[in-house]
Amino acid sequence: MDSRTIAYVLAALMLVVARFALSRGDSRAQSPPDDRDLKENHASLWRLLLASFLVLFAELAFIRWIAVEARVFAYFKNLALLLCFLGFGMGCALSPRRTRWQAGVKALFGLLLVVRFPYLGHRALESLSQSLGASADMHIWAANPTWNLLQFLGAGALAALLFLLIVFVFVPLGQVVSRQMDLAPRPLPAYSWNLAASLVGLLAFLAVSRLMLPPWVWLGTVLLGFALLQSAAASRLLLASLLIPLVLLLHDSSDRDHFIRWTPYQQIQFTRSYTANGEMQGGTVWVNHTGYQFIADLDPIFLQRHPELVTEPLDENPYNVPFRFAVPAPEVLIVGSGTGNDVAAALRNGSSSVDAVEIDPAILAIGRAEHPEHPYDSPRVHVHLTDARAFLKRTTQQYDLILFGLLDSHTQLSDYSNMRLDNFVYTEESFREAKARLKPDGIVFIKFQVDHGWLGRRLRNMLAATFGKPPEIFVAKSSYSWSATCFVVGPSSRVQDALARDPRLAAFVTSHPLLLGTAGVPLTTDDWPYLYQESKNIPRLYWSVAVIILLLALGLYTRIPETAQHRPSLFFFSMGAGFLLLETQVISRLALFFGTTWQVNGIVISAMLAALLLANIVVERSPRPIPTLWSWTGLLSGLAIAYWFPFDRIGGSPAFAGVVAVAVFSLPVIFAGILFSTEFRNTKSPGTALGANMLGAVVGGILENLSLLFGMRTLLLVAIAVYCIAGFGLWRNRRHADAIRVKEPALTRC
Repeated sequence: MDSRTIAYVLAALMLVVARFALSRGDSRAQSPPDDRDLKENHASLWRLLLASFLVLFAELAFIRWIAVEARVFAYFKNLALLLCFLGFGMGCALSPRRTRWQAGVKALFGLLLVVRFPYLGHRALESLSQSLGASADMHIWAANPTWNLLQFLGAGALAALLFLLIVFVFVPLGQVVSRQMDLAPRPLPAYSWNLAASLVGLLAFLAVSRLMLPPWVWLGTVLLGFALLQSAAASRLLLASLLIPLVLLLHDSSDRDHFIRWTPYQQIQFTRSYTANGEMQGGTVWVNHTGYQFIADLDPIFLQRHPELVTEPLDENPYNVPFRFAVPAPEVLIVGSGTGNDVAAALRNGSSSVDAVEIDPAILAIGRAEHPEHPYDSPRVHVHLTDARAFLKRTTQQYDLILFGLLDSHTQLSDYSNMRLDNFVYTEESFREAKARLKPDGIVFIKFQVDHGWLGRRLRNMLAATFGKPPEIFVAKSSYSWSATCFVVGPSSRVQDALARDPRLAAFVTSHPLLLGTAGVPLTTDDWPYLYQESKNIPRLYWSVAVIILLLALGLYTRIPETAQHRPSLFFFSMGAGFLLLETQVISRLALFFGTTWQVNGIVISAMLAALLLANIVVERSPRPIPTLWSWTGLLSGLAIAYWFPFDRIGGSPAFAGVVAVAVFSLPVIFAGILFSTEFRNTKSPGTALGANMLGAVVGGILENLSLLFGMRTLLLVAIAVYCIAGFGLWRNRRHADAIRVKEPALTRC
């Protein structure tokens, strides 16, 4: 019996025990807490802090983990985050009821059992995004564009189950936070502690990501937090004991030739490979359960011993062919150097210097340790662990060859938006920056896996618009490493001269064409960077998932007892929607200056939480109430400035431009925080207000899809409209309160 089987048996037995041990609480879930629940029914700062910490830590944990196991969560923008918000909002609505710990624990282990089930989990989840969004308007790795109703319904049912389980995990946390907010003597200091603990939760998860700790650490922390929040010592001990099956369920076996790493971006699996006589020849890198890179030993001495590995001429291999177009001894920039195949090729072909740019530290570490040619050890190679676009903005070096490696992100998605890690690499502005980094006789060489004609046309048309002439396009196949579609172009006649001087190269290019057609396709820009989407529309996958979420939200709301249902405040609801729109805009804008790295995302969210905390302190310590009209006017003015500000014309270094962008976006964030805190201080039910805010964030996340139609900058206009709705809700509340005050004296006289 292996560890996975033992884990399932243990999990099943301990969940049965947990059901009976925790049933006392959930059996009275329809009744309010009584005197036997003093710890839950009295204000407790440490419970508020711990629950607030767990909310953000658990959100980030589920965002990272579930997007790896079920890729539909990565393709749909902020999907896991929206489900966390939905669960938290439902918990706020149920705060007068018994805390649903049993449902939360069962949902957590239910997710583990579904995802890790050896005969169902991986295969069903891998096809989930394809079945939900089968169409040719969005490029999904290995997707079948044929739509099937039966498959769609089955995928929809499985997706709804996963969504529901994630929601239920966050219900008890929402109940605890909301209840503690309502019990606090003053809501605004309690909200400050909530923000501070959330910030600590974010920083803790950033540390976990930096250390590349596995998922059992993240989710074990969540389960341990659940245990600490229990009122009874027996319940705490029981939940803590569930760490054993949780660790076993999430444990991934490793051996000498196979191991798994959880990087700040994705899950990396590496498997060494050997020749028939046992000589190591490289290995395969898998990203999020999908084949991504193959470490290829193309050293001529090694291939002489194993001629069966390469059937094509060695100089026609996709790693060697770029250097037949470049000048002798070129200075090379490799964008997306990965495990080092392109770097090794640059060294074999006599490059005088190589700048290798790679964003993922684990992939880079594998290349340093496992590549048979050890290219990263060469003194001619300079490694830059950063985002490719950020490096292009910062560097002042001129190159003979800028090589875009196979960095197409079919599986690498940002944790905080629908941005794939390479979206800003393949835009018109990015190619113009690459052109500016070329020497007069330099060239740009792009390798890409083109599975759709419209995707190849987009790259071709962008290069043609940048260089004033179409690129040479051909397919370089390989029997040993990955094949690639190649695009090569330069400002001079270097490419044409290379073809004229080398008849074999010209014959190779001519005999391996790629027919892309002439149909029009929108070009990607920094405002509309959706490389893997055919046109400016909302793909079927997004519609499918959005409908499932909305139906799920409506169904859950009808399950809330009528006595616990509160009409969400339009003001707090709209503030949540607007703030999520603003947060996504800030992250995407700053990614242009600092890169789409996990550090940048973490710093941006930390800064926004800190800004809200600062606004809270300002409102709390202000000697007189801050006029609402001033805050609301400052908010709308700040959004208007951010919309019209010419970020692309900021002079100086990219770092200076980034600081200016931070300053511009800080204005609406601070004013939104002041406006929220001012009203939050006077609300009768802080927990209900917080729940409405979270539910509004769900709607804001769905509204983000409008950027797929109109561009990312348009989200600022949408945010202005949403904040205007918040202003209307605030005016309506004030008018209702004034009407009550007018009636009260009349009733007194009677």
